[in-house]
Order: sequence, then C-alpha cells, then structure tokens
Amino acid sequence: MSTFNVPTREEVSPANQAIFDNLKKALGFVPNLYATFAHSENALGNYLTFANAKTSLRAKEKEVVNLAVSQVNDCLYCLAAHTAIGKMNGFTDSQILELRAGKASFDNRLDALAKLAKNITENRGIASPEIVDNFFAAGWTKENLIDTIVLVGDKTISNYINNVVDTPIDFPEVQPLEEVEA
Repeated sequence: MSTFNVPTREEVSPANQAIFDNLKKALGFVPNLYATFAHSENALGNYLTFANAKTSLRAKEKEVVNLAVSQVNDCLYCLAAHTAIGKMNGFTDSQILELRAGKASFDNRLDALAKLAKNITENRGIASPEIVDNFFAAGWTKENLIDTIVLVGDKTISNYINNVVDTPIDFPEVQPLEEVEA
C-alpha cells in the first residue's frame, strides 16, 4: 500500500497554509490528522467547519462520544488525541477507560450517551431501541440524539482517514483496551 506523508506547511495549498497558521496559533502545533487532511484542497477546511459546528453537546459530552466511537473503530490516533482531550475536560484515567469501553458507571447520563455512541457505531447506525429509550430516560433530548449521531459521523470520518493512511500519532499513545482490562 502507498504510504502517506504528513505534509508540511510548504507542501500544502495556500488555503491550507492559512488553516495551518490558524491551527498553530490556536493549538501550538498542527496535529498530524489535520495535516493529513490537507492532501486535499478542500477536505481540511470542510472537516474543521463540520467538526467545530454548533452542537447541543458540551465539550465533555463530545469526548464521551469521541472515545467510544474511536474505540469501536480501533483508531489509535483518535484514542490518543481524545484521551488527552478527555483529561483536559476533567476525566480521570479510569473514567476514560470506561468511556472507551462504551460505558460510564460514574455518571448515569454519560453512561447512556456512551452506550448509545458505541451501539450506533457497532451497528452502523442501527441503534438498539432499548439503548435509545435508555438515552431518553437519562434526560437526553431528541436534539441531543441527532447531535450525537452527527458526532458519530464526524468521528468516524477521522477514524477512517487515520486507519487507512496510518497517520503518525503525535499525542501520548494509549494502550489497547484489551491490555488494560486484562
């Protein structure tokens, strides 16, 4: 299979160079995932617009979905990135491991969210009625359901890109969940 380099600022289009500059200002660096999107003239800008769009989910709730989906899709890059972001949002190491497994014994509402995200991803969008009912019983709304599905799609896009092109991980790596649970 062809290998994909992580393009530098000099190797991307002027439009993507401007995005790189904004990312560097905001984050201090350009994550390899975003740089990889820049192989396309349009994908990086389109993805960032999509990923940063308004949602009814708070940052911490988004990380619940990101971790559960990335685990199902076995995306080591996103698991590393979202473990770091999850910690910045106040999750402990043990909570992050639970979220990766699609559950949250420490919070009933987040548990329903994690289970839904995992179930949707595992079943390619065909969620269990029981899990959806549990999601609503935990206090989530129809708006939250739609926004969760959109976020599953967002994370699936980045998971697939990372898994296909084998994006080099530029966050602290995480152990496979099976090794941690063993």
